[in-house]
Amino acid sequence: MGKTFKKSEEGILVFTLVAMVLLIFFQVIGRYIFGSAPSWTEELARYIHIFQVWIGASYAVKKREHIRVGAFIERFKGLPRKILETVGIIIWFCLALFLAIYGTELVLTSFQNGQVTPALQLPMWVPFLAVPLGAIGMSIRLVGQIVKVWRGDYEQSEEIMV
Repeated sequence: MGKTFKKSEEGILVFTLVAMVLLIFFQVIGRYIFGSAPSWTEELARYIHIFQVWIGASYAVKKREHIRVGAFIERFKGLPRKILETVGIIIWFCLALFLAIYGTELVLTSFQNGQVTPALQLPMWVPFLAVPLGAIGMSIRLVGQIVKVWRGDYEQSEEIMV
């Protein structure tokens, strides 16, 4: 299940990147060659990008590729390092949980208000849905990061940290 989810997540990110590039390309071609381009292409590319950012943020937690300053924590080994790593992840988890809760409230409020996007006439809650989905994904993966810290395989799997 985990491999299928990972591959589907990567596939979604690649597919949406290709779709966004094509939409922007056709927008530019339409604007500069034909003198007119549909406004919905720009709006759709913007909403695709929003989903890419939030899904990509969740995926980056899994890959441990978020930017972080590790100079202080890297000075410690063993239990003190595990505690510091855990504190950092818990703070991050609280932020992700905050975003999930208030992002969900934003989606529900937008759903109740019936607001739609200007060009696509898409319900506005659809683009807003990216925030709680990405935040929930990050939260779940951060719990997994804490488990890895205390299992001891967190330090061995570290990527380059900034």
